[in-house]
Amino acid sequence: MQPRQTMSRIALKIDVDTLRGALVGVPRLVDLLRKHEAQATFFVSLGPDQTGRAIGLAMQRHRLGHYGIKTLMHGTLLPGPDIGRACRTILAATRDAGFEVGVRAWRSAAWSRHVERARSDWTEREMKRAIDRFTDIFGEAPHAHGAADWQTNIHALRLTQRLGFAYASDCRGTHPFVPMINGEIMLCPQIPTTLPTLEELLAIAGTDEASALRRLLERTQAPGNHVFALQAELEGMKWLPTLDRLLGQWRGQGHSLIALNDIANALNIAALPRHEILRGEITGRADMLTTQGPEFLSDWREAA
Repeated sequence: MQPRQTMSRIALKIDVDTLRGALVGVPRLVDLLRKHEAQATFFVSLGPDQTGRAIGLAMQRHRLGHYGIKTLMHGTLLPGPDIGRACRTILAATRDAGFEVGVRAWRSAAWSRHVERARSDWTEREMKRAIDRFTDIFGEAPHAHGAADWQTNIHALRLTQRLGFAYASDCRGTHPFVPMINGEIMLCPQIPTTLPTLEELLAIAGTDEASALRRLLERTQAPGNHVFALQAELEGMKWLPTLDRLLGQWRGQGHSLIALNDIANALNIAALPRHEILRGEITGRADMLTTQGPEFLSDWREAA
């Protein structure tokens, strides 16, 4: 029998924003990944869980029934519990089990709401607090940054380079690139999320879980690298059976399920295309996101 050939590689990007997601969703996802012999990258918010302050966002994204009432009161009627402090054992065990862990935010709700217009001092303070907590938990500085809800600004992009991140996954797009804003180059490569999320697909009228899975399978038929983002609070809980089916179907199609650093380790930064960072809309989401814009063509490329 001929060995099954891998059609493509799908990097799994797991976002962890809440105490409940870290306590419950992360261990469930670890077990599921082991079942499918899959790798993944966990991007974790490490400060106060203030999900309740983003209640409008939760309602827009139909998360009320998934997050739970207690989580949606964190930061308003209830104090915001410290995710990194409360979940340090779970997070360290996830890394020790062989999964890549990166930093997402200090306060993901605040980052999502404020970072687009935030000043450099606010941005740097939020990032450094998350980095300090990560270093305290894991004994080393993070090498990967995944901005909460694909929201960032020029100050954060500069910091990904200055603070020594090997790569970032802060935006939506089609392939790895070196980011630019107004002609300024940030030499920390971006590995964008390339596939729609289950949440986005299910927000489209008339889409059920079966048709959402079909759309994802159609999008990954072509060979190449893909990045699929999921949430510990959603796919790690109510949608865990759906994710189980999806991973099994991807495996059945011959895809490798990898972590983002498997893509990052093969990048040659000098050879990566340079793309503008823009704001754009994504079908199934109400908010504007950071997106991969047009490629910047240098004189030598234009001449070629």
